[in-house]
Parts: sequence; C-alpha cells; structure tokens
Amino acid sequence: MKKYYDDHHWTENLDIRGFFSKPQVVAFLLTFFIVLAVGIPGLLLYARQIKGTDATEPESGASFAGRWEAIPEAGVAMNAAVPETEDVSGQQMPAIYEGDEDYTHIISTSDTDSITIGFAGDILFDDNYAAGYSFKRAGNTAEGVIGQSLLDKMRGADIMMVNNEFAYSNGGVPTEGKTYTFRARPETASILNTMGVDIVGLANNHAYDYGQQALVDSFAALDNAGVAYVGAGNDIEEASHPVYYVTDSGLKIAIICATQIERLDNPDTKGATENSPGVFRCLNDSLLLEKIREARERNAYVVVFIHWGTESTDEIDYYQNLQAKEIAEAGANLIIGSHPHVLQKIDYVSGVPVVFSMGNFIFNSKTLDTCMILTTLHRNGSVNLQFVPAVQSGSTVYEAAGEDAARIMNYMGSISPGINIDTNGYISPR
Repeated sequence: MKKYYDDHHWTENLDIRGFFSKPQVVAFLLTFFIVLAVGIPGLLLYARQIKGTDATEPESGASFAGRWEAIPEAGVAMNAAVPETEDVSGQQMPAIYEGDEDYTHIISTSDTDSITIGFAGDILFDDNYAAGYSFKRAGNTAEGVIGQSLLDKMRGADIMMVNNEFAYSNGGVPTEGKTYTFRARPETASILNTMGVDIVGLANNHAYDYGQQALVDSFAALDNAGVAYVGAGNDIEEASHPVYYVTDSGLKIAIICATQIERLDNPDTKGATENSPGVFRCLNDSLLLEKIREARERNAYVVVFIHWGTESTDEIDYYQNLQAKEIAEAGANLIIGSHPHVLQKIDYVSGVPVVFSMGNFIFNSKTLDTCMILTTLHRNGSVNLQFVPAVQSGSTVYEAAGEDAARIMNYMGSISPGINIDTNGYISPR
C-alpha cells in the first residue's frame, strides 16, 4: 500500500498534478477567482451608490439645502414635529395652535428632508449714512452692494434672517440726546426682497430711534414688502410672540427675538407693554424663558435671536454668559447674537450652539470681518452649523476667500476654544 506521509518526505508522495486536474477542483478555483475579480469592485461600487443616494449627499443639480454633508454631532438633534393635522392635499402637518395663526407661515423647502436657515448681522438702509447710501446709489437693490456668492447663499436659504437696526418711516422725531439715530424711507424695505430676506429682528436699540409712531410705521412697511418681523409689536403679546415656520414636509421652526441692551430702568428704546407698542426687552428674561418653553411644547425647533453684549469687543460679558445658560436650559436649540458690531466667539452652552455675535453685516463703511451663519436641520435629526466668513468694507460686504477666509477662520478658532471649525466652516463641539 502506498504511504502518503512519513516523518521526512511526505510531500514526495502527494499527487499534486492529479489533484489539480480534478474537474471539481478546477471549478472551485475558477469560481473563486471570478468572485475576487468581480465581487470586490462590485461591493465598492454598491457602497458608493448607497452613499450617493443618501438624502443628505449632494447630487448633480441638487437643491441648496441638499448640498450639505450630514454631521450629527454638529448641533443639537431636532425635536421632530408631531403630525396632528392635515392640509388640503392630505399631507400630515404639525398643529397650528390657537393664537398662533397670525404668526405662522407655511413654506415649501428646496429639499423635503431638510430646512436651511440663514442668519446675518446688522443692516442699515438709512441713506444719510454710508451703508444706506450705497443701496440708494445701486437703485434700492442689494445687487452690487452684497457680493454675489453671499447673495446666492441668502437667496438659497429656505429662511433668511437679519438684524434690522433702524425704523422704516418718514415721520417721527429723533430720540433726544442719542448720538446716532437711524430711519429709512419705507420703500427701502423692498431691498430686503432683493437680499432674499424672509424675516427681520426688530428687538434692538435702534428700532425705536424715531419714537413709537416710526416703529409702528416699520410694521406697515415690512408687511407691505412681505417680510415677517419678530421682537417688536403693537403690544407685549405681539412683540414677544414667536414666529413659526412650518414646512410642507412637516418640520416646525420657532424664532424668538429679544433685546437686553440699554440696561436702564427707563431706556430710550421702549419695551412693549400690554397696551403700547415697543420691542421685546429681556434684561429680566422671565417672559423670554416662558416663550421658549411654550414653543418647545408646540414641538418646534427653537431659535433665539438676541441683541446683547458689549460693543466693539470680542469679550463676552456677564449678562451674555448668564442668559446663554438660562436660554439653553429653557429649551432653545440655537442662540444667535447681535449688537457688538464685531465677531465674538461661538460656543456650546449646556449642549446648545451659541453664536455670541455675528458682527455687522452691512452697517457702515468700516472694514470689518463678519459672517453668515447657515444652519440646516435634517429630518434624521442631525443639524449642520456653518460659519461663512465675510468682510464688510467700503459700504459693501462680500464673502471672504483665500487668505482672508483663512485668517477669519483662524481667528474664530482662536477665540472659540469650545468648538472645532473645519476649513469649510462646519462647526462642532470640541
């Protein structure tokens, strides 16, 4: 009998040629190499296809909102709206609560699985000042005053908001003793349309510069331009009421606007009362916190747009630190700040992203660094927060590029130790 194994020369007795000539062995090896040659590239192609068809991935010709990379850690997860009513087409929609009807806007979004909200800082249309005159010289349009790439981003956002730091009126009397008082012709509200602005904040220290009637005139001018406003009203209920945006795909956003500037018992900028017009003041923030809790109970993602801080410094003051924590813990999902006229840090407070100051957007002729903030809420609960660097200069504003963009990004990183900010401006907690 043939021995196939011994202690020293077992390989000599193996019939290797005979083994590999067997049909079943040939079939196995052929199948194995076909799998290697075809299967692995196929799996890689499949994985790429799955990534490319995800709702948050870019596609050729995709909408503005669809060009965002989903970064779940870049923000606080959205509190998904509960569908409770149907529109005329049978689409499930979040409930519009009694008393909210006049403050609620039903909108279509460019991407059914996300909504993009843009924010920018202080604007001025008073043509007695350099920035306002630049709009007048351009023919009461943003074209040629705001750089094209910024305009594209503003117009591409589903909701775009700025700080409207002046009154729209031909009347009123300037506040006695105030160094700077701002008032623009009512028809200049149409400039907002050319900017792609949907809503403005009026809770600031210049909306009341020409008194109560000029403030009321501002409401009419904005209504005529089809632009929503928040943070001021004919009484405290109007001034403090959130403005709601409900998308036709069922997402719900609440925007609340308030100011704690002019920290005086009798400020020049009058707060609204139960029976008189004014702005929503929040140095005592009990009502603000109540409105935040109420909006969260209505299943909304809550944005607080607040006028606070100290002018011309990147240092955060006591009231900003105090109120950021209180606002976050009351249930706000995002806090956006204005007033200091310069950039201040971005941070996460109790898990909530806080942009302490966006600086001027286009407010004077100085050369200053500024920004846009773009936030995209995805149906899967992820939230993108992106810082878009810009420069205000010579009564224009444009998106920063090259060395300017790198410099501004590096600066924001240096004053914002609580965040990571990548080269595309995406922000996440550190």
